[in-house]
Amino acid sequence: MDRDKKGLAYISALLYALIIGFSFLFTKVVLSISNPIDILAYRFISSFIVISVLILFKTANVKYTKEKIKKILPLAILYPLLFFGFQTFGLLNASSSEAGIILASSPVFTMILASYFLKEKTNSYQKLSIIISVLGVVYIMIKKGSSIDLANFKGIILLILSALSFSGYSVMVRKLARDFTNIELSYIMITISFIFFTGLSIIKHIIEGSIEQFFIPLSNINFVVSILYLGVLSTLGTSLLVNYALSKLEASKMSVFGNLGTVISIIAGVIFLKEEIFYYHIIGSILIIGGVIGTNFLGDEELIDKKSLFKD
Repeated sequence: MDRDKKGLAYISALLYALIIGFSFLFTKVVLSISNPIDILAYRFISSFIVISVLILFKTANVKYTKEKIKKILPLAILYPLLFFGFQTFGLLNASSSEAGIILASSPVFTMILASYFLKEKTNSYQKLSIIISVLGVVYIMIKKGSSIDLANFKGIILLILSALSFSGYSVMVRKLARDFTNIELSYIMITISFIFFTGLSIIKHIIEGSIEQFFIPLSNINFVVSILYLGVLSTLGTSLLVNYALSKLEASKMSVFGNLGTVISIIAGVIFLKEEIFYYHIIGSILIIGGVIGTNFLGDEELIDKKSLFKD
């Protein structure tokens, strides 16, 4: 039974990477139509509506108490609120390539935090695998002509805080998953971000006297379809998948699947945008995939088994 649940956790992690990988395509579409704050508002409006409908029609059940809500609130603030908030405002002062390089380091932060707060143990092979996965992303970005420009210091700091927010969430949800259902965690997380980003967007438009501009993107079918993908699949869907995966897998193991999204985005770009694939895409992808496999399958138990075989 435990093996079956772990298998489902790995499937959830892979689906998460797949959805994240394709989200870059849809993000490109919406950024050409609207601004980042409105996009975040619509993203969480759509995810909030869908999860609320599921709960309203008893497709999913939630049971909250004051104590439960107090426990979940710090988690909801870390992700998606601070994660997306720092990322969005960081991108105003830094390039998307810099964001890719910095956010790829999240597994390293997660490994450090998990070892300290959860006492999760990773052996030398797993540590090396995590670093290899990170280097795979960084290698692709650098070969594409990207680098970290210290002139964008403010944006870089915000992006680092974004990566730390996701790492902190990954560690915290490991503890909370024992006392909450997947849907209970996701509903509070999405509701907090829905209230914040929608409120921020509306206040911004009221101050600027441009409230009608908030609704203009809804007349564009490409925007609507893209927002539904980003809100329902890339926000609600990944929230459910990550929360489930983290309830069964160590935080350090789950964190590297985010980098696998880079490989998926490259494949999606080639297939749907007819982008060229170069040698460095292949080398970087091999490093990322190798890092993911190494982190998850070079665990202590496997190494102990190998050592015992040699002794025999």
